Amino acid sequence: MRVLLLTAAALLAGAAAIAAPAATTLAPADIKATFFTGTPFTSASGSIKYKMTYNPDGKMTREPIGAAGSKGEGTWKLNNDGFCSTWKGSKASCFRVTASGENKWSVLKGTGVAATWTK
Repeated sequence: MRVLLLTAAALLAGAAAIAAPAATTLAPADIKATFFTGTPFTSASGSIKYKMTYNPDGKMTREPIGAAGSKGEGTWKLNNDGFCSTWKGSKASCFRVTASGENKWSVLKGTGVAATWTK
């Protein structure tokens, strides 16, 4: 009887793991439609938070929320996997965006999380 209960519990746990949604990577067009509309959203990198605004014309700005961080402006463009951004005075960096919760997205550079975006 105990073996049957353990087997049933293991099967249920396996089914729950299969049913759990994997992180969904946003297509470039979805990134544009969700974030690059001119409507500000919040970006957090470590303990620093910014109000980010990506405009449809390819320009972007950031304003720190709190004492840490600095204002910035630059440009963005879509690529095959996500988008690339270039802040004034910096080189271009490219990212992918994955859904990571309700109204929460992870911005990935390679396999690492560069920032978390929330709306």
